[in-house]
Amino acid sequence: MDIKGFQGYQGYKEQGINEMSQGELLLLLYDELVKRLLRAGLALEKADYALFEASVDRSLDIIRYLDDTLDMQYPISRSLNRLYDYFGFELSRVKAGRNKTELERVKSMAGELRDTFREAQKTSEREAAAAGDKV
Repeated sequence: MDIKGFQGYQGYKEQGINEMSQGELLLLLYDELVKRLLRAGLALEKADYALFEASVDRSLDIIRYLDDTLDMQYPISRSLNRLYDYFGFELSRVKAGRNKTELERVKSMAGELRDTFREAQKTSEREAAAAGDKV
């Protein structure tokens, strides 16, 4: 792909992201988090420690971003803040000790959280559609 093609693709990608709702962006972040944790686990199994550490580091970046964007006026945000702190602490331990068991635990919890947000997004969309039908 030439540079113009790449720039066109990047513009298309950025436009798609800019048009996403906050809920869709949140799900995209959680999908990426789970993907990176899965990649870290696979890299650990193959003893590819560079990829393992890069994947854990990227996971930590995502968690920090999610934590930084919390609106602390809502009680759920305080709970999520504690959960993100836990994820960060555990992933730091995972990285230091290459602990697959703890990695799997965090990956499972992140996946469950993603699924919960996905279900909430679907419920919100259904409710919005139902409210639109009544108008």
